[in-house]
Amino acid sequence: MTLQELVANGLGVNLRDLALDHELVGDLQSRLIKLGCLDPPIDGDFGPVSALVLRTYAKQVGILLEETINVDLAQSLLQHSQDTFIPLTLGADFASRIVKYMQLRNFWFARLPKFLTIVYVEGADESGEPNADVFNKFNDRRVVLAIENGKPKILLNVLATTEPGKFFTDHPENPEGAARIAFDQYKSWRVGIHKAGTPTAHEALVQVANVAVFRDLNQDGKRTGDKIDVGSAFGINQHSGHNASPDNIGKASAGCLVGRATDEHKQFMKLIKTDPRFKEASNGYRYMSTVIAGDDLKNKIG
Repeated sequence: MTLQELVANGLGVNLRDLALDHELVGDLQSRLIKLGCLDPPIDGDFGPVSALVLRTYAKQVGILLEETINVDLAQSLLQHSQDTFIPLTLGADFASRIVKYMQLRNFWFARLPKFLTIVYVEGADESGEPNADVFNKFNDRRVVLAIENGKPKILLNVLATTEPGKFFTDHPENPEGAARIAFDQYKSWRVGIHKAGTPTAHEALVQVANVAVFRDLNQDGKRTGDKIDVGSAFGINQHSGHNASPDNIGKASAGCLVGRATDEHKQFMKLIKTDPRFKEASNGYRYMSTVIAGDDLKNKIG
C-alpha cells in the first residue's frame, strides 16, 4: 500500500504493522527523505531512527501521532514540499553558502530541529573562503551545522584535514597508495574507538560503510589521474590530530577526516552525540558526512 492509497481509502496503519508492508515503508521513507527529515537511502526497514523521525515530523506539523499512521499524517506527508516544510532563509554567511551548495549538488542535509549535518570543506578558511590548500598542512574545516528557525547555523567550525600528510603519502598503508577521500556524501560512520588497543586510542566516528578514495600511487599529493578505490574497511575515521602542528600533518592522518586539536575533537564528539538519531533512537546510528572543495564552493556559490 502507498500513502496515496491509505488516504484514498481512509485507512490507518499501526506502526507495529509497518514491518509487514515494505511498499508503505518505502513510500514513507521516500517522503521523509525528500523533506529533509530522514537521511537516505531508503532501506525498507521501519526501525528506531525512522520511528523517531516520523514522530518528530508529526510534532513539527502539529499532528498527534500515537501508534497509527492516519489519513491526516499521510496527507501532510504528501502535500508538503521542501519549500513549505521548514522553509529556509539563506544569506551570504558560511552556513548558508554550504546549504546552497548542498542543494545545488542534491546533497541531503537535516532540517528537523537538533538534527545535525556534518560537512568538511577542503582548502578553506574559517569563513569558508578558499585558501592555497598547501599539501601536508591543516587547512580544511570540520563543520557541524543545524537548521534553527529556518536558518542554517554553524555549531562547530574547526581546523581539520581531509587529506593524508606527507609521511603516509610517502609511506602508504596500502600498496596502491595513500587514500584521499573523493568529494561526495557518505553515510558511513558510527561512534566507536579510533586505534582501539593502542596508547592513542580515543572516541571517534569510525568507518563502517563504503567511501570512495583516490589512491595516490605517484605520491604527488593530488587526486588528479589517481585510481578510485571504493570500500568499507579503509579505516577512514573522523578522529583527532592530537594537537599536531598546523603546518605539518605528520603522522596525524593517513587519509582520515581529522580535526587538528584534541579539545576541539572532544567538542565534536560531544556535539554529534546530542543528535536525536543517536541520543534517542540508536547508539548504533550511522552518521552521514559530506566532503566538498572550498574552491568549488566559491566558484558555484560565491
